[in-house]
Amino acid sequence: MTFNPSVLLIILLGIGFPMAFTQSITANVVVCVLALLYLMLHHANLKTIGLVTLISLPLALGTGWSFIAFGTGDVWLQAWLQVSRLFAYLFLGMSLTLTTPVKDMLMSFVLHLHLSPTFAYGLLAAFNLLPRIQRQVKTIRYSANLRGMTYHLWQPQLYFKAILSAIQWSDDLAQGMASHGFSEGFPRTMTYQDTLPKWQWLVAGILIIGYVGMSFFI
Repeated sequence: MTFNPSVLLIILLGIGFPMAFTQSITANVVVCVLALLYLMLHHANLKTIGLVTLISLPLALGTGWSFIAFGTGDVWLQAWLQVSRLFAYLFLGMSLTLTTPVKDMLMSFVLHLHLSPTFAYGLLAAFNLLPRIQRQVKTIRYSANLRGMTYHLWQPQLYFKAILSAIQWSDDLAQGMASHGFSEGFPRTMTYQDTLPKWQWLVAGILIIGYVGMSFFI
């Protein structure tokens, strides 16, 4: 079963917001398991999932230990609660970002959640520029090496030169959008279409209500 990106976002928000206030470790673990199953069913990149989880482990351990060392009351319960909540948020986010291309996600939000087309196309342009930015940073560092200089990732000179290139690209992008007839505030013809069966909204509501109910009674 594949959820529409708009439905997935509503599920994420509907579960994620009450999760910040509930005190159920079991409910958080159930969310992690269901999100992981959804990722597996949609053949998400296991290497990416493992890498993100591995990077998050120090954060989880640090969060848990801070509650054990400095908390009051049942510190172990609070530590496990915070750790389970962190991973629940993590897997919820991956269930959307690792199963849906950025373009499909943004266009779905425009169609079904009334996201501003200007904002959506701006984000899409930024994502499409990421490979070009990476190449530009490599070019800047290579040019500096030819002059006997070394730009490290923590040096502001590298980012200053990259920002200058980005400003030039933004001007080119604005001219390109204007030449294609894009005007802010005016209606646009949407060539992208996707399906959103009504039963998916029903499933989303059941999942959200189920999580809230489970978090209060388990």
